[in-house]
Amino acid sequence: MIPRRALQPVKRALARQAAVALIGPRQVGKTTLAFEIAETTPSLYLDLEAREDREKLSSAALFLNAYADRLVILDEIHRAPELFQTLRGLIDEGRREGRRTGRFLILGSAAIDLLRQSGETLAGRIAYVDMGPFDVLEVVYDRQDQDRLWVRGGFPDSYLADDDAESLARRKDFIRTYLERDVPQFGPRIPAETLDRLWTMLAHNQGQLLNASRLAMSLSISTTTATRYIDLLVDLLLLRRLQPFHGNLGKRLVKSPKVFVRDSGLLHALLGVADYNDLSGHPVVGASWEGFVIENLLAAAPDNTKASFYRTAAGAEIDLVLEIPKHGLWAIEIKRGLTARPERGFHMACDDVQPTRRLVVNGGQERYPLSPDLEAISLHSLAKELATL
Repeated sequence: MIPRRALQPVKRALARQAAVALIGPRQVGKTTLAFEIAETTPSLYLDLEAREDREKLSSAALFLNAYADRLVILDEIHRAPELFQTLRGLIDEGRREGRRTGRFLILGSAAIDLLRQSGETLAGRIAYVDMGPFDVLEVVYDRQDQDRLWVRGGFPDSYLADDDAESLARRKDFIRTYLERDVPQFGPRIPAETLDRLWTMLAHNQGQLLNASRLAMSLSISTTTATRYIDLLVDLLLLRRLQPFHGNLGKRLVKSPKVFVRDSGLLHALLGVADYNDLSGHPVVGASWEGFVIENLLAAAPDNTKASFYRTAAGAEIDLVLEIPKHGLWAIEIKRGLTARPERGFHMACDDVQPTRRLVVNGGQERYPLSPDLEAISLHSLAKELATL
């Protein structure tokens, strides 16, 4: 068992709030973590993908009231979004009777806005904890571990596979399952072939500015439809739209977001990249490393951290800008080389933005100053620092 960093945040949230939503893509280990909590807490587990468990909730308030003294774990809540209204009433009733915390643990495989289709927000009654695939703070201890995580991605079945071929096969199965079974559960029927082509095109454009009209033209669909499909992949936590930094700087700033396939292993599976050797010679290698670094840093960053990138028409650019509560702006340049230095555009951008810290994340393991206000640092070291803020 690999300890997950989300475990303690979930326990703390259950101790202070009536309901906790654990949100993350499918197959990242949410159910395993819930069972770990259930080992030490009287609990009832309901899998809402199972018809028999959904039928138990045909009279949800009556059924759940019978287990008011237990933590009720509701897995795959998207199958019954109408439950949010019932949960609100039960939580308020429990508060009047003196039970204010630890009533419900909700597991969801999509962004919360998509899950609560009923319109009920449970505002003031629920806490949210994000849980992604394995990250560098959970499984990386040396350069070999880091390369393995980068190539295979962080989904447990993929990362823990016996070899690279099995790992790739598992990821391809995962992609096919999402396209054919999971995506249709969250919205109108989308042709699996079209979505597969879109996802693959986005993989080929990893880390580039989003041009929805060009993608739509290639797929022979409308720009509105392409945008809706992209929105769905974002809501399913499979795609990240990194927004451009907006400040009152008087500069001509890029306004389109960058798009990344969030898990590097899924990116490589979409592109047919089987192992580290294939990746090293592939055109996507630099963009893949950039996305890998961004996802790991955001997984470690404090709550309410805002992430963006900075780019001007004049060529000034910062790969990642983090606005960290109480710690200001951090400008981060991402390089794959062991001793890579930032280019002139990074320094121009820093002159515009005036960040609190300037950092270069490279592929090495050492940490050292490049200048009085610029530091080279490894991905693992920076993620560890962010996790302690």
